[in-house]
Amino acid sequence: MTRNSYPHMVLDHAVTQVREIHRARAERLREVFSPREADAYRSNVREAIQRAFSPRPEKTLLHAQVTGKLDLPSFCIEKVTLESRPRYLVTANLYVPHNLEAPAPCVLGTCGHSATGKGFELYHAFCQRLAHAGFVVLIYDPVSQGERDQYYGTPYQERIGLGTRAHNMMGKQLELLGENMAMWRAWDGIRALDYLLSRPEVDARHVGLTGNSGGGTMSTWLWAIDDRFTMAAPSCFVTTFLHNLENELPADAEQCPPGAIGAGLEMADFIIAGAPKPVLLMGQTYDYFDRRGLRAAYEDVSHVYRAYGVEEGRVGLHVGPQGHGFSLHNQQAMVSFFCQHAGLPVKQVDEVEELDASDLFATPEGQVLGAGATPVYELIARRAKELSEQRAALDEEALRENLVRLLAVSDDRSAVPHYRVPRPVRRDGCVLARYAVETEGHIRAILWKTMSEPVHPFTLDVEPEVHLYLPHTSAQEDLENSSVASLVSSEPLYALDVRGLGASMPEEAGAGFFQPYGMDYMMHAYGGMLGQSYVGRRVWDVLRTMDLLHHEGAQTIHLYGRGQGAILAALAGFLHPQSGTVTLKNGPSSFFEWTQTPYVAWPAANCLFGVLQVCDLPDVVRALGDRVRCVEPWDAEMTDVVV
Repeated sequence: MTRNSYPHMVLDHAVTQVREIHRARAERLREVFSPREADAYRSNVREAIQRAFSPRPEKTLLHAQVTGKLDLPSFCIEKVTLESRPRYLVTANLYVPHNLEAPAPCVLGTCGHSATGKGFELYHAFCQRLAHAGFVVLIYDPVSQGERDQYYGTPYQERIGLGTRAHNMMGKQLELLGENMAMWRAWDGIRALDYLLSRPEVDARHVGLTGNSGGGTMSTWLWAIDDRFTMAAPSCFVTTFLHNLENELPADAEQCPPGAIGAGLEMADFIIAGAPKPVLLMGQTYDYFDRRGLRAAYEDVSHVYRAYGVEEGRVGLHVGPQGHGFSLHNQQAMVSFFCQHAGLPVKQVDEVEELDASDLFATPEGQVLGAGATPVYELIARRAKELSEQRAALDEEALRENLVRLLAVSDDRSAVPHYRVPRPVRRDGCVLARYAVETEGHIRAILWKTMSEPVHPFTLDVEPEVHLYLPHTSAQEDLENSSVASLVSSEPLYALDVRGLGASMPEEAGAGFFQPYGMDYMMHAYGGMLGQSYVGRRVWDVLRTMDLLHHEGAQTIHLYGRGQGAILAALAGFLHPQSGTVTLKNGPSSFFEWTQTPYVAWPAANCLFGVLQVCDLPDVVRALGDRVRCVEPWDAEMTDVVV
């Protein structure tokens, strides 16, 4: 198989877009000099953030319980459970200093991506340091960490794992519903804050927020969307979206609020949303979150605080001397900052109590599912069923309009795309001509054509009737191993690698294309933050290639898709006026099916945001009518459906 020709193509295209958004934002920010201009900028930022963090459920009863207590010399730790959604259990620890004579300042602690959640040494250590300084602290487990493994006791537990992999699994299912993991995670924090502020020991005039890594993420988001916090200190997260993208750093599902970048936001804007309240940005010298981006974010925040006339003492930057993590240096900087702004004398301790994660369990088995909680995948399945029952049947025109909107593909394709003619591939007596179709920006969809005598691989000569094959992952691989022979036998055969597949498949660090946290996932995630649909942009590549083929002489274009290509073939076949028959092999039966199981093997890039609110793949198949043939469908695990 030939080496991929364009492995950085999709990344470069995204970088170009984000750089332009970054530049335009910098120009807007440079115009902020007065409190009035700062208010206007902050108002626009807050509106965009509220759009990204939606929809929000209604608040329901917390049903909070204190299930145990751990007494230590200077404070006690209460073991708490609460329901952020009905029967959706959150486990937490409340640190209460001894001998409080009046309500005390409080802090909500958010955890990073540790398997043990709130029981991780660095995380209960910062809670202890805050308690020693006189703060009441609530720290809660993130979903699928600590006591909240959503697959506990199921056959999927080992396959899905904990932390980021589990979050990304839930995230792609939520996207089908039109929801997102960032809001689901933030909602747990909002409800945890509700509980913290209900406690009589708490002084609601001084409410801090801190966390590291994934907890730095949640601290950043919560600071922007909940006005009850009065001070914050996110650690080891804040940089710029642009630096993360340029550095090929995948972000977790909850770190990718939909539409945020497309709305012109940078990470600093989530801090600016809380201006001019006190905030300390923290990082590490050797963090993989780029310190250049951290300093740039600090400068942006400082600029707005200067416009408010309150920069000194209100906004700070602390960069620890280590790699990624909530080191002692950062913990002590955070404690000092919070003491300063809560009116407490600074009290620091070097040593903290050694605690085992099990010492902090709030549930009998150390797992919420063992305590009767409802797992996320069941909540997703229920919501998908509700949407299915509520959906109105669409006529063909309404279905087309909705798909164009969801896929974000334009109906205006009057200009014919330019194409290049790279050198052909010759192997074992076979000639594969190649054409690089420029569908937008840096993107080139690679069109292959099988050649027989006479061979003319340096021109594009298109027949009136074309057979176009869309592969699962690679056109060349399928053509060379004859995996398409049973699907289509017509000659000549065209095949197409859309962006990110085949010739432009991103390079991976050994784990392969289907890893749940790889470059394909990353480009899907950044597409979502840009307000785009990655599967929609792949459909666009197909549509534009069909436009080119039609311009060059094709009157009818028969489509054949396998696996991921079957999804593209169904959608493009329905939307393009020149499409003929559509053959779908190893395609999914429906998107709905992906919501009815804990485990979905299909890459996130195939998940169309919000599709189940309006339609599903069977609606497309029905609209294709007699033109469509479905062969050997695959289930949610990308294996043959058992009949």
